[in-house]
Amino acid sequence: MTTSLSASSTLAIAPAQVVRGEGILSHQGEAIAALGQRPLVVWSGQPPARNFPANTYSFRANSHFLYLTGQSLAGAALHMDQGQLTLFMDDPPPGAALWHGPEPNRETRAAEIGAIAAYPLAELSAHLEEAATLPILDWPQRLPPTPDQWHQQQALAMVETRLYQDALALAEMERAAAVSVAAHRTGMAATSRATQEAQVRAAMEQVILAENLTCAYNSIVTTRGEVLHNPHYHHPLQAGDLLLADVGAETGAGWAADITRTWPVSGRFLPPQRDLYAVVLAAHDACIAAAKPGVEYRDLHLLACRTLAAGLVDLGILRGQPEDLVEWDVHALFFPHGVGHLLGLDVHDMEDLGDEAGYAPGRRRSPRFGLGFLRLDRPLAPRMVVTIEPGFYQVPGILGPARQSGQYDDAVNWDRLDAFATVRGIRIEDDVLITADGCETLTAALPTDAATLEAWVQSG
Repeated sequence: MTTSLSASSTLAIAPAQVVRGEGILSHQGEAIAALGQRPLVVWSGQPPARNFPANTYSFRANSHFLYLTGQSLAGAALHMDQGQLTLFMDDPPPGAALWHGPEPNRETRAAEIGAIAAYPLAELSAHLEEAATLPILDWPQRLPPTPDQWHQQQALAMVETRLYQDALALAEMERAAAVSVAAHRTGMAATSRATQEAQVRAAMEQVILAENLTCAYNSIVTTRGEVLHNPHYHHPLQAGDLLLADVGAETGAGWAADITRTWPVSGRFLPPQRDLYAVVLAAHDACIAAAKPGVEYRDLHLLACRTLAAGLVDLGILRGQPEDLVEWDVHALFFPHGVGHLLGLDVHDMEDLGDEAGYAPGRRRSPRFGLGFLRLDRPLAPRMVVTIEPGFYQVPGILGPARQSGQYDDAVNWDRLDAFATVRGIRIEDDVLITADGCETLTAALPTDAATLEAWVQSG
């Protein structure tokens, strides 16, 4: 952009005055500085329509826009240049107040986010030529993104800023964690009265909604835990089943929690289930104990893999040395995904940027079966928030072909594995803040030991 925007609509609002929710948006100035002096445009998005245009899903702004403004403004674009913000959005149309109530106008919104000026959205196209844009799923066709040589640098600058959470963000995430913990406890208590997965899901999400929060992602509440992102809730609850619940809340400002617990429907783990639960819990505890600044997250993943492999050897399911079994990716027959991911405004934070956020510069995903689904490969640093979520799964699409091929017969005792048929899937997940010299589990109020989970289910 060769000329600056007109100052005719300039508002005397400094970024430091921006208010988001209950506190100052303290990371905004840091983000603007990190993004440098080249122009950047961030689009907020539009509420997606369901069946017809006027019937929309609830709107939640793109996370980069939300990070910079603290406002979930639909149909808005933020232009950043020389450390200054300009808002482009249309005023509410005539008649909008009838359906949605009174809404602030464009100038008021600009003042709230610390923008120096505000213009109709149609005027943005004149300022796109030299601006980089971050990838947004629903960028409007009439305002096409114009990637240029600065695009990659701006994306990396955004990553470096959003990797580390400030005090306000952490306070939001602690609230999301607390509500999520309450939802899980309610779900456990509701299990004894429920006859179907959907009823436990409803009990858990009711806690989140009653706090005026939303779910950070589609809840997973299932007895079919081997389907990692199972979207179905119609299965009956039967004695002998394990129920895997992956449910997390999101605050009004967009910050997320992500928790998984697995508990017995009957209130008592069967002996094979308790044995495998202990193996997964050992991996979970080992990773949290080892998490601190400077530790490679990939090494935490491999620690989880070795711990799982050792436990499966002890149970007679696997044969061999744990280190060798992990090197041969045998463990991935039962633990195919990575041990966790970044957490922040997105439950898989910044994965809209692909692996730019999860992988440190110069690193690429491994083609190995046991590493290919690792979402995070960076050294840990203070103020990063990550999940730790090892698991054990019996996925027919993985184990069936592996058993038929005979490739793993030396390493897997298939007959012994049959004794654990009541375990479809177990996952234990917590949210972990990396501190100056170690880590803090933000979701520690939700116990992980088998005896307490049984007691909570029985309490219903």
